Amino acid sequence: MMINCAGTLLHLEEPKIIGIVNLTPDSFYDGGKLCSEYNILQHIEILLSEGSDFIDIGGCSTRPGSKLVTEKEEIKRVIKPIRTIIKNFPNVRISIDTFRSEVARIAVEEGVVMINDISGGKFDKNMFTLLGKLKIPYVLNHIKGIPENMQKNPSYCEDIIIEINNFFSEQIFYLKKYGIQDIILDPGFGFGKTLEQNFRLLKNLSLLGFQDYPILVGLSRKSMIKLILKSSYEDSLNGTSIIHTIALLNGSKFLRVHDVKEAVECIKLVQYYKKIL
Repeated sequence: MMINCAGTLLHLEEPKIIGIVNLTPDSFYDGGKLCSEYNILQHIEILLSEGSDFIDIGGCSTRPGSKLVTEKEEIKRVIKPIRTIIKNFPNVRISIDTFRSEVARIAVEEGVVMINDISGGKFDKNMFTLLGKLKIPYVLNHIKGIPENMQKNPSYCEDIIIEINNFFSEQIFYLKKYGIQDIILDPGFGFGKTLEQNFRLLKNLSLLGFQDYPILVGLSRKSMIKLILKSSYEDSLNGTSIIHTIALLNGSKFLRVHDVKEAVECIKLVQYYKKIL
């Protein structure tokens, strides 16, 4: 299994790490921390030195209950930092966390090599058309509802695994019509799922995408961890590592994380465990 990223074939025998860079004042865990160029570059340096394969930049919070900022504000938040990061770290692989095609287009022009779309192409009808022109890797995320209301009694007409696979199949059909081959699937933990549904997804991760596409998980410090442990987001690192380990054992090929060092350790241990078996 591999993806073509900026002309380089990225083999996925060993899972990859995507370090989170939230340029928002209201993200659930680290909102407002990266408020200056110095803080951003310092954060990027730490992510890369600890082993991050990608960094994922977002300028619009999509935490449960959040209200979306304007496209203009999102562009303002991300474009200058992208330029600064690439200037200082020219070999970095940047993913743009956006559901807006115009934000994605401008970001790719600046050097971004992957699009991470929490809406799976549902919020902007022009996203797939853009992807057809860009031919870059795309993270197809499942979401139920919109960030403002997605956690208000989410329900599914049938088994959640079947429904998410149906969603993926439908969207992949359209992506392939536009010539998109490098597709990564994200089941969208916390994006319109109850606590029980999140853990059901985790347990059955290997059933998603029928093993034809790499799976990305965004589990880092999420509420599904702190609700079980009765902890805070700040105290959820150990729980995050445990959940990451389960995801890796169940076939995840990408971990989107706040804490790279610990995620690297999870991958090393799981890879050795699998090799011994």
